[in-house]
Amino acid sequence: MLCNCGSPNKYKKLDLKLEKKMIEMKRSSSGQSNFKSIDSIILRFPQFRDGFRNLRGVFEQYDEDSNGTIDRKELNKCLEELQVGMTKEEVEDLFRSCDIDGSEGIQFKEFIALLCLIYLLMKPSSSPDNTLKMDSQQLEATFDTIVELFLFLDKNGDGKLNKKDMMKALNETSPWERSPARVTRTRFKEMDWDKNGKVSFREFLFAFINWVGIETDDDEEEIPDSGK
Repeated sequence: MLCNCGSPNKYKKLDLKLEKKMIEMKRSSSGQSNFKSIDSIILRFPQFRDGFRNLRGVFEQYDEDSNGTIDRKELNKCLEELQVGMTKEEVEDLFRSCDIDGSEGIQFKEFIALLCLIYLLMKPSSSPDNTLKMDSQQLEATFDTIVELFLFLDKNGDGKLNKKDMMKALNETSPWERSPARVTRTRFKEMDWDKNGKVSFREFLFAFINWVGIETDDDEEEIPDSGK
């Protein structure tokens, strides 16, 4: 899923929106975090996985032809019924940005990322009616925790990650619980698709979903080696 990252321009507009959103959230955050090291992140993987699995039924409901992907028509119907108040241009931008493999359809992992991005972009909203109607506190908590993790890693608060940010965040907060440098470097390399030394929230989100794994119990093998 992460092999076909496409042209950077394909994502520029959305990434700028996400960067601005992250800067705003970083400024309004308390600075407290439940994350201190690679190990503290890994320990939360089962909770993330359970939250993601709750979306399987939603995905299958809107994958009307049961071909394993949601096309534009199916996505528009899904967002309409979830009462997502976005313009056609915004939906198209999200579709292109989340269709990582260029298949012209949103697969399950891409669907998780798409809903997380929508949830983030719509929160907080000036209109109480303009919220993602998922009726799942667990899912909202999952998305909020992913954002919390990104903000923790974004040490300088510029809305994107760099290797120095990650090393500082994972080793400075709790010196007695230091993350192995090789693991941190590997994780950053997996996120930095275009090799520009910067990681947007969108890149981080897709890599994180891949690390957590959602399909089968075999996904445990995708969990990063903590060095223990």
